Amino acid sequence: MTVLTPPVDVLLSDGTTVQLRQIRPEDGPGIVAMHSRFSERTRYLRYFSPYPRIPDRDLRRFVTVDHHDREAFVVLVGDEIVAVGRYERLGPQAPEAEVAFVVEDAHQGRGIGSVLLEHLADAARRVGVTSFVAEVLPANGAMLRVFADFGYQVQRQFADGVVHLSFPIAPTEQTLQVQRGREHRTEARSIARLLSPRGVAVYGASATGQGVGAAVLGHLRDGGFAGAVVPVHPSASTVAGLPAYPCAADAGLPVDLAVVAVPPERASAVVADAADAGAHGLVVISAGFAEAGPAGAAAQRALVRAAHAAGMRVVGPNCLGVANTDPAVRLNATLAPVLPAPGSVGIFSQSGAFGVALLAQAHRRGLGLSSFVSAGNRADVSGNDLLQYWQADPGTDVIMLYLETFGNPRKFARLARRIGRAKPVVALASPARSPGVGDSPGPDTEAVAALFAHSGVIRVDTVGELLDVGLLLADQPLPAGPRVGIVGNSSALTGLAATACAAQGLTVAAGYPSDVGPGAGAPEFAVALAEAAADEGVDALVAVFAPALPGQLTDVDSDFAAALPAASATGKPTVATFLAGRLPAGVPAYPSVEEAVRALARVTTYADWRGRDPGTLPDLARIDPAAGTAAIRAEGAEPAVGRAGAPDPAGRLLAAYGIDVVDSAPARTADEVLAAADRIGYPVALKAAAPGLRHRLDLGAVRLDLADPAATRRAYAEMSAAFGADVLVQAMVAPGVPCVVEVVEDPAFGPVVGFGLGGVATELLGDRAWRAVPLTDRDALDLVDEPRAAPLLHGHRGAVPVDRAALADLLLRVGRLVDDQPRVRALTLNPVLARPDGYAVLHATVRIGSAVLRPDTGPRRL
Repeated sequence: MTVLTPPVDVLLSDGTTVQLRQIRPEDGPGIVAMHSRFSERTRYLRYFSPYPRIPDRDLRRFVTVDHHDREAFVVLVGDEIVAVGRYERLGPQAPEAEVAFVVEDAHQGRGIGSVLLEHLADAARRVGVTSFVAEVLPANGAMLRVFADFGYQVQRQFADGVVHLSFPIAPTEQTLQVQRGREHRTEARSIARLLSPRGVAVYGASATGQGVGAAVLGHLRDGGFAGAVVPVHPSASTVAGLPAYPCAADAGLPVDLAVVAVPPERASAVVADAADAGAHGLVVISAGFAEAGPAGAAAQRALVRAAHAAGMRVVGPNCLGVANTDPAVRLNATLAPVLPAPGSVGIFSQSGAFGVALLAQAHRRGLGLSSFVSAGNRADVSGNDLLQYWQADPGTDVIMLYLETFGNPRKFARLARRIGRAKPVVALASPARSPGVGDSPGPDTEAVAALFAHSGVIRVDTVGELLDVGLLLADQPLPAGPRVGIVGNSSALTGLAATACAAQGLTVAAGYPSDVGPGAGAPEFAVALAEAAADEGVDALVAVFAPALPGQLTDVDSDFAAALPAASATGKPTVATFLAGRLPAGVPAYPSVEEAVRALARVTTYADWRGRDPGTLPDLARIDPAAGTAAIRAEGAEPAVGRAGAPDPAGRLLAAYGIDVVDSAPARTADEVLAAADRIGYPVALKAAAPGLRHRLDLGAVRLDLADPAATRRAYAEMSAAFGADVLVQAMVAPGVPCVVEVVEDPAFGPVVGFGLGGVATELLGDRAWRAVPLTDRDALDLVDEPRAAPLLHGHRGAVPVDRAALADLLLRVGRLVDDQPRVRALTLNPVLARPDGYAVLHATVRIGSAVLRPDTGPRRL
């Protein structure tokens, strides 16, 4: 019996949503209805004939497929089928299949064909189809462009008045770039429609002016929204001084956005009414959904399903709202009565309550806002959607995020790496971490901070730090390096600044701090700042000021704030701490020296990442993903753990990616030990089988260089008495520096690869470097060199340096394996002996999970 995959919602090029699912036999009437809406031209281009109606025999074949050699997907807008795509294998087990699809005239040009091709190719690859063929009439330019623009290497032949196309469907870097480019445009467009509506309908605003709905309505009205505001009320003719209507469509005005503040049980009626009015999205302020328990979660799912069926996206439920300070929009559809002034910072908050506080603090500190979204329960719109939007938004230069959880961590890491190259991303993220799997836990707090930094994200720990960094990025250029010039009028403050710089990893430039003295006036202060700004040995400035004694300076001489903007105009970032007096304009000022230096250090780390070569994804020899998948299938459907050895599935999986593990054999009696040693060949090593003991030479759990049966029998007798009967017999290899390679799933980044040197001490200290997959060649080399114990690999105290390039190659292979194989939940290579001539992997453990769809892989879907 064929098990159908669940339907998926996808975004089209205009930012609207449709549903895509496998075809069903009961879809016959829907296919006939769609066919009846085709123009004659569409019928001719698809079927090469007028084909005015579908005969019953053809219809049964159209809707009845085996979902293996014959597959078909339909696209639905609401309950109507508007497109269908199919492939049909050209013979049993044939590697080729013919592909075709057709889109109803009214929905052509919306990117449906590209979405169908993505899903058809993915389904075909999973059953062993490697290439598609198609026949297209020369006049069907739109269909030819769908194939040509996808990035496949399409071969064309013209014969008998038809263009014959053939192309391999394996994903390539080019097809991936095309797919992700379309993903970016569709998701950005869907958010742009929410943040720049022509009109807003408000549901749930009471005529008495009380309640959440009335508050949002008042903020919309009082904020000067440039479009139409339409209160929807079942009986009142006016609400908050505005004409009210029982249905949004009755207003006769364009309504692109619906703000919903009604109880969950009334939400479905609101969705239908908003859809009738032509709304593109819903902002659901109402609570009582998934956060309230199972019944609320079911109501939330129904709400999203109904909205997507109508082509709408959903912000919330249980959210604060959305805002856009663009003077041409002036949208305040939030519960915050006052927004920060217009500016260049986009803010996303998962928490509504936190969002209110964040907006208030930004307003107080003068941080200019471009747009704001509070996602609440994040039933649909997420931080990743906003990253896509803000990347393309010319009005946003800095992105600030408050994230409690990561719905699609792998996608977040990918987007952050890309967007961070052009716009800084600052994140206040939950400290909750994955417990890790294997011999050691996942990344600790310090490693998580490094992971964020290496993905181009400036991670902060407090609300104050989030605003501190945002102020600096919004007002100042990026530093060219870590050298800091400190200028002040107090030796205590300049000394404190120097200490803070050292603590934050910044370098105090030669000749600094520069102390102008407590009696100096603003002109002397300005000269010192100008000299520091012109100093080629200075990359950034820290200005600290303690107030002069009353009456000590004239008004002109005491205007220290006026001296700062001129210094920052040189292109070097300037931060200031003014303990009293007028705050400077155009220069970020902080209450304390430590806060100013900390913000500068965060931005300096980001600037260093942005200036570095990100590396490339190299081609690797001896890679066979299909063989890796086959090895995983040999483990069975249930989660399992395999210890890599030549005949084991885990060993075959690693071998499929060019990773060889030294042969070993399990044994639990002396006779079995000797038999294994004879097969492997002397000398051998004997190790306790428990994973935590296999490398514990210090405890006597490992015996090396056993040259004959007698020595081997004695070693086994001693070890079995101390550690149990189960042991591993392994061939001896040349010595080397022990290292550990591991993979765990991180809640913020998805699969991450860790590297460190082996040994109890380094494990106790957590001396691991981590990077999110996929790994570039730069990532792999950085992983090798980043652990604190890495000098041991470079020839510490006269030792011969190991082959670091070989270790980097191993890490690239591990990264490729876990990137290709979503069923791999964890992997540990421990120890890996690094030598001048390469390395040897002595033991490997692979944890295989059940088959699930890994987020951010496969064809586009919401």
